[in-house]
Amino acid sequence: MPGEPQGADRPDLLWADIRKRGPTSSLGTVAPVNLDPAAWGIDTGYWDATGRWRQPDEASLQAVAVAMGASDSRPRPPEVDSPLWCVRAGQQRRLQGHCRLVLEDGTDLGPVDALPPDLPLGYHRLCPSDAGPTTRLVVSPGRCHLPPDLRTWGWAVQLYATRSGQSWGIGDLADLARLCRWSTGQGAGVVALNPLHAPGPALPQASSPYYPSSRRYRSPLYLCLDDVPGADLLGADLERLARAGRALNDERHIDRDRVWALKAEALSRCFAVFPGDPAFDDFLAQQGDALAEFATFCAIAEVHGNGWHDWPVDLRRPDTAAVASFARERAERVRFHAWLQWLLDTQLAAAATLPLVKDLAVGFDPGGADAWAWQDLLALDVRVGAPPDEFNTQGQDWGLPPFVPWKLRAAGYEPFVQTIRMALRHAGGLRVDHVMGLFRLFWIPLDGDQAAGTYVRYPASDLLDILALESHRAGAFVVGEDLGTVEDAVRQELAQRQILSYRLLWFEPDAPEHYPHQALAAITTHDLPTIAGVWTGADLAAQREIGLAPNEDGQAELHRRLRERADVDNGASVPVVVAGAYRALARAPSRVLMATLDDALGVAERPNMPGTTDQWPNWSLALPVPLEEIEAHDTVGAVAEALSEDR
Repeated sequence: MPGEPQGADRPDLLWADIRKRGPTSSLGTVAPVNLDPAAWGIDTGYWDATGRWRQPDEASLQAVAVAMGASDSRPRPPEVDSPLWCVRAGQQRRLQGHCRLVLEDGTDLGPVDALPPDLPLGYHRLCPSDAGPTTRLVVSPGRCHLPPDLRTWGWAVQLYATRSGQSWGIGDLADLARLCRWSTGQGAGVVALNPLHAPGPALPQASSPYYPSSRRYRSPLYLCLDDVPGADLLGADLERLARAGRALNDERHIDRDRVWALKAEALSRCFAVFPGDPAFDDFLAQQGDALAEFATFCAIAEVHGNGWHDWPVDLRRPDTAAVASFARERAERVRFHAWLQWLLDTQLAAAATLPLVKDLAVGFDPGGADAWAWQDLLALDVRVGAPPDEFNTQGQDWGLPPFVPWKLRAAGYEPFVQTIRMALRHAGGLRVDHVMGLFRLFWIPLDGDQAAGTYVRYPASDLLDILALESHRAGAFVVGEDLGTVEDAVRQELAQRQILSYRLLWFEPDAPEHYPHQALAAITTHDLPTIAGVWTGADLAAQREIGLAPNEDGQAELHRRLRERADVDNGASVPVVVAGAYRALARAPSRVLMATLDDALGVAERPNMPGTTDQWPNWSLALPVPLEEIEAHDTVGAVAEALSEDR
């Protein structure tokens, strides 16, 4: 048998066993159980962002435990041997018996009784000589990739909002390419993006990039039709669609449904004349079953809608004969959706002339492709969110289904590996949204409000080892979005793992000169007020108007802090305040500094207003001017000059 921990069956076999058992029963069908919260990794209380100790009631704890699989017959998580063992590169570990060690590339090192000190980074296999279960061995550097000379700045953009005159109503990958070229000329070293994750293919198109159908694949809305093979053969048809698409630029509100209707027609016409390409064949082979399953989901969703819970019963699982039959009957449509992902991969690679800092959402739509593929590993009777804090006094419900920790480990963390690997593809950096979720997530029962939730613990050490390995393979640094309710030990662990902290002028009581070195520093994020929103009071007025419960004292403190940091008086104009704020940020010693185009253009509306649905145009407002004007904008230039001076 292998050493510590004991070996286990292959992840795919354990996953298959979980699928046979099916997802957890709904809460309403399970009676209360004798609960040992610690055994399930459930916290019975937590310190909130204000320093107050909160304890969820017994009913909430029961609901969370039942969602994880607890019952009278299962008072503790099942004893499943770990299918994965994480070790650090260079560590010499004795095994409990002789094992055949097979490297990731297929090299067979033969029987060993200890791990060699020169074992390469990667995913290997330990096969016990006594025919016991095989262990997936992860050899990790333990710390993420972080260039010692990294000291740069860049623009943080919502790509959908960053349009040019050639856009079809939404910013696309050609616009990103232009943005990267222009940013290079300004002295920027990176461009940070909103998540480009894939929504469902049917209408309506989801607006939130943080509520995707899949985190492994990308949104075809970002395709530039001019760069699609076969577009030049469409002639008048493409011209007609392009005119209609560019007419959408006249409206600041982004209508994704209209954009997708036009792009989907153009893409289908291009695919009809696509003769094939060896590069596409290679992409299909590289992506394998994961892409085939995603493309099949998309083909089904075109017929039955984006949410798989409402599909015919025999299509609600990816492993049924009905799904296989559907894929055969509509093979060309399945191939079309795989082709879209190849186009996206190709255009993204071409656009990345400057290192891209991509963004990984914390979860996915419970009705989407990833949830369909991994439904047996999820707690579908709860949702993920955040407890009340200073800026979101009512708490947050993100509507995302969490992975059940013991089931995720039983699957060899394969969903996590696939997700991180795809997020790092063509990236120079990765922002992990709500990085505390690698340690614990706030679970909220479906029938409870945000205050009724509690935290569930995750195997952070293993997850961070995998993140470090994939970071090194991609040559990309990692930023952990560690805002909100954060345990002290979490930030310490992230620092040891060479993961950059996330520091905001809105949150930091000290001047930027005192920010930590190992951090990404900025003024605001997509979920928080812009400089213009704070300075003019427009953000506070908007919150009052739509019926939120804004933190009035907190907003006043932001205004005071902004005035002090920007070194202006109360009568200063927005451009003067913006330039002053970024001159202050430029004094931060942090590795990476980020500026938003929203700030530089004096936009008063924040991209997203947490706690709202249709009360605010979340993720749907384009920047007020196109790229052509942004490139010559005085305040944009002033921000770039301030951040470039010492970098």
